[in-house]
Amino acid sequence: MFRNLDNSPRGIQERLGFFAFAMSTMFYTCAEAIPVFLQERYIFMRETAYNAYRRSSYVISHSIMSIPSLIFLSFVFAVITFWAVGLSGGSTGFFTFLFFIFASFWVGSSFVTFLSGVVAHVMLGYTVVVAVLAYFLLFSGFFITRDRIPKYWLWFHYLSLVKYPYQGVLQNEFDDPMKCFVRGTQIFDNSPLGMIPDDMKVKLLKSMSQTLGVKITSSTCLTNGADILKQQGVTDINKWGCFWVTIALGFFFRILFYLALLLGSKNKRR
Repeated sequence: MFRNLDNSPRGIQERLGFFAFAMSTMFYTCAEAIPVFLQERYIFMRETAYNAYRRSSYVISHSIMSIPSLIFLSFVFAVITFWAVGLSGGSTGFFTFLFFIFASFWVGSSFVTFLSGVVAHVMLGYTVVVAVLAYFLLFSGFFITRDRIPKYWLWFHYLSLVKYPYQGVLQNEFDDPMKCFVRGTQIFDNSPLGMIPDDMKVKLLKSMSQTLGVKITSSTCLTNGADILKQQGVTDINKWGCFWVTIALGFFFRILFYLALLLGSKNKRR
């Protein structure tokens, strides 16, 4: 589907689609963790009732034990997709992409773990996760950009867990100011004029040059990476800011998981 994408206007749209698919895939993959705690609930309540271990110890060990598998999944996904899709940045871009994949897995796993501590049934948990993640993706900035979201829904845009890794990988891909994505006649590719002959496109460029008073040729760069980021509305938080926000949200949901266990299971041995 996304093999060897070029830097044409169509290639830009395909890259955006790949990133939205990739980031949402991380979160939906984490939904498989819902039954884990639900299956362990009886054992957890029995052992904490006998003071075998504290809830904080369970949460910390549960978090640490999940990290190796998340690193493995992140590395495999990044290796399979980065060069096959043709993403930019070389080795630096690859490791940045890898970090964001891991951050997505981390916050997705933390969010699902928290929900497993709140809901009591597997099917209810899956229903809640699918519904919430769908809204996270809707407000992430892919389907509708931040400046087009109504102000009364803008708060949900910043609550979206998909927003931050999606915005981070976009900046990682398009932050090279020297790279051009639309040159000269390519400006007509995504318009009804895309099917007209190239000679006619050149004449249209000459007419545009005379009207605007700026010389535009077939090799003139009309859209670079910074322009794409502005069009997508992903300039409010920088790349590494998005990364650390994603990591912090993962810790936040782990804390909420601990509070859910603390408030939801006060059983003590008598």
